[in-house]
Amino acid sequence: MSAITDAISLLKRQKWVDLSHSVTPEIPYFPAFKPIETETLFTVEKDGFFANQYTVATQYGTHIDAPIHFAPNTRTLEEIPVSEFVLPLVVIHKEQAVAENHDYRLSVQDILEFEAQYGEIPAGSFVAFASGWSKRWQDNAKFYNKDESGQAHTPGWSLEALQFLHSERNVAAIGHETLDTDSALDFVKNNDLVGERYWLTQNKFQIEVLNNLAELPPIGGAIFIGVPKIQGAPGFNARVFAVVPN
Repeated sequence: MSAITDAISLLKRQKWVDLSHSVTPEIPYFPAFKPIETETLFTVEKDGFFANQYTVATQYGTHIDAPIHFAPNTRTLEEIPVSEFVLPLVVIHKEQAVAENHDYRLSVQDILEFEAQYGEIPAGSFVAFASGWSKRWQDNAKFYNKDESGQAHTPGWSLEALQFLHSERNVAAIGHETLDTDSALDFVKNNDLVGERYWLTQNKFQIEVLNNLAELPPIGGAIFIGVPKIQGAPGFNARVFAVVPN
């Protein structure tokens, strides 16, 4: 036995929470992409083994955005070291605020209020914005949340909050439940995803379309991120989970 195997034993006694959505052609997705397509190549009955071929955009379902997704001359997916795929987890819960205002923008003041209660966010952490939006996942219309004019209303990070997390707290990565880092209204206002572009330009990654954040405590947990090692990839669908105290 070793300290590592003892740590695994400890983790097994904690609460494990799957933070990824299942992938199907029916799930919500970024409108520039297409739903996943599946072709069965071989079957057990006919060929002795089962294999499928999938055609899917790199940013589909719960996924990682590598910095290169928005920022030239930054890290691609396989260039992110595996040590960054296990991180201390901080969850800022704003479900009630988002329920009252679908256009909610997580602010620096929200972060400071969080820290007043739970302590300063440690450098190297993964910070997740829990908006409750994943509860809309089974209803595409509710997830996109467009009004009668076609304008979407979804929450997001403010640019100032992202700048604070990078420059003042040096967190390693961020995550959220929506399809985009920015609120839908901010995207329209700026004609760009300025928050997402800022974050990835810092050569840091993010996880989008997270699930089950409402089950997580604000502090004390860890996040684990599983991704394929595809050369040059700007991201990919990810299996993400958290281990938190019972």
